[in-house]
Amino acid sequence: MDRNTFTGLFLIMIIIFGSFWLFKPSDAQLKKEAELQAQLKQGKKQGSNKIVKLDTAKLAPKTVDSAALKAPFGSTLEGIEKLVTVENKDLRIKLSTRGGRIYSVELKQFKTADNKPLILFDGDANKFGFNFAAGVANVNTNDHYFTPSAEGLQVAGQDSSSITMRLSYSPTQYIDYIYSLKGEGYKVGFVIKATGLDNVIANTSSLTLNWESSLHRLEKSMQLDRQYSMIQYYDTNNDFDYFGDTKDDIKDIADKKLQWVSFKQHFFSSVLLSKDGFSKSSLSVATDTSNHADIKQLKANLTVARNSNGTYPFEFYFSPNRYSLLASEGHGFEKQINLGWGPLKYINRVAVIPVFNVLTKFNWNYGLIILALTIILKLVLSPLTYKSYLSMAKMRVLKPEMDEIKAKVGDDNPTLLQQEYLKLYKKAGVNPLGGCLPLVLQMPIVIAFFRFFPGLFELRGQSFLWMHDLSTYDSFITFGFNIPFLGDHLSLMCVLMTISTLIYTYFNNQISGVSGQMKYIGYITPIIFLGALNGYPAGLNYYYFLANMFTFLQQYIIRLMVDDKKIHSQIQENKKKPEDKKKKSGFATRMEEMMRQQQQAQTGAKKGK
Repeated sequence: MDRNTFTGLFLIMIIIFGSFWLFKPSDAQLKKEAELQAQLKQGKKQGSNKIVKLDTAKLAPKTVDSAALKAPFGSTLEGIEKLVTVENKDLRIKLSTRGGRIYSVELKQFKTADNKPLILFDGDANKFGFNFAAGVANVNTNDHYFTPSAEGLQVAGQDSSSITMRLSYSPTQYIDYIYSLKGEGYKVGFVIKATGLDNVIANTSSLTLNWESSLHRLEKSMQLDRQYSMIQYYDTNNDFDYFGDTKDDIKDIADKKLQWVSFKQHFFSSVLLSKDGFSKSSLSVATDTSNHADIKQLKANLTVARNSNGTYPFEFYFSPNRYSLLASEGHGFEKQINLGWGPLKYINRVAVIPVFNVLTKFNWNYGLIILALTIILKLVLSPLTYKSYLSMAKMRVLKPEMDEIKAKVGDDNPTLLQQEYLKLYKKAGVNPLGGCLPLVLQMPIVIAFFRFFPGLFELRGQSFLWMHDLSTYDSFITFGFNIPFLGDHLSLMCVLMTISTLIYTYFNNQISGVSGQMKYIGYITPIIFLGALNGYPAGLNYYYFLANMFTFLQQYIIRLMVDDKKIHSQIQENKKKPEDKKKKSGFATRMEEMMRQQQQAQTGAKKGK
């Protein structure tokens, strides 16, 4: 790492920080974004705050067999499907008179990746109905027509809207679906109430709910959209679990009561919560890869018991997967965001998220927030980086002596060669793993960020430099066809990250003095990362790129602080110390014993011959 090398790295840093200034948002863009944030904070709305209206007919009457019309609830098998719209500042809910179900859900404050209204689901591929026996007939409410109550078409109160969808058996016997929606927020109240049907329905103490949804593609990356879409659930013992993210699957749960079930997508979720819990659950996830409009098909059959009031109370949550928002709703909803397993989860929850939340309060561009987060992380880890560099410098100073030992012993006796190396390490007072251990300690944090950025809702739709959306890949070349290992595009930030990693590997090899095959193994990993991360969010690759650049800067500063001649002198002083005064690590002791046993085994084998 001579003067020209450091000059080049310094110029690269100038170019990077210069690009931040050149590509920073204009005053007009900042003003527009500030106005939008102010509108959201002040609760300003698009259109009316609380709207309940009856739309025009959706479908023509359905022909029904005459025998079915004579069965219980048979008269409600015929009708015309109409849509009732209920909306607030955040949601636009359409209810269908056929099935009385939620026909579609639109999140009004957000758009899809192609700038269309963000509709979580709609159409006949989605079902929500109850199965029960009435006389000799099996009734599925999905197939029956409900009637919106007259009073339900009016705004109910100042703070909320409500609508009642009624399935009638007779004028005094009916099932009501009561939906309620406050002026803002993502919660939809839902209560089922059966009146006068105890002698009609075989068992009103519990009902079986059939909920099916075909999730629309909302994001740019179909791969990530499917990867992060799954069924999640949370039981009454506060245990969380999920399945269906990596493969199609079916799961039956009868040994515990679920509090809520979530049809989760990458950045949005549909959650159904039962206040009394689901006693039995059968869940399934399927993927139709030929369907490019929808990403997955999710199903849930849920058994729920009637409460003491004679009703079945539920709550729907149709919301963005923003950690702070989900945590504020309670019920363990924030667990829907995968922060990693084991210690990774706690690193993100206890350290990364609080720091990120503090940085967002400055109202910076998210590209600058990631930059600040990287600087903070590098400062925190700088002691470990220093120890790693110092250890590698010691190994580099020892390399000439190691080469002499190798020339003397030869390559045909690796066990003896390692023994001689260990003797040298012991005399010099050098730990051969000293450069690796600090890097190993940093790995959980690096992996934690790998989980943090792809699920970070705040990056969705946020632009920085040439990257139009930090939550997805920044394709500067689109092939129009799939290439094995890469996909159908090439991400510019991923390419820059890979180049910086290759450069970092080269300089790291110079520092550590690595030679032979190990010298080239380090170059394979960045190439693998190019294919693995090419479809991942630009924000993640941007972070890894910045981490590499700041590592270059750290190593330059540490290089000025570390004197190879001083290290060499210290090693020579260590060699002169008496054997019993030298600190011997447990690792070195175990390595010596292992080498001694291997040498004895080899000697015994030669004598046997």
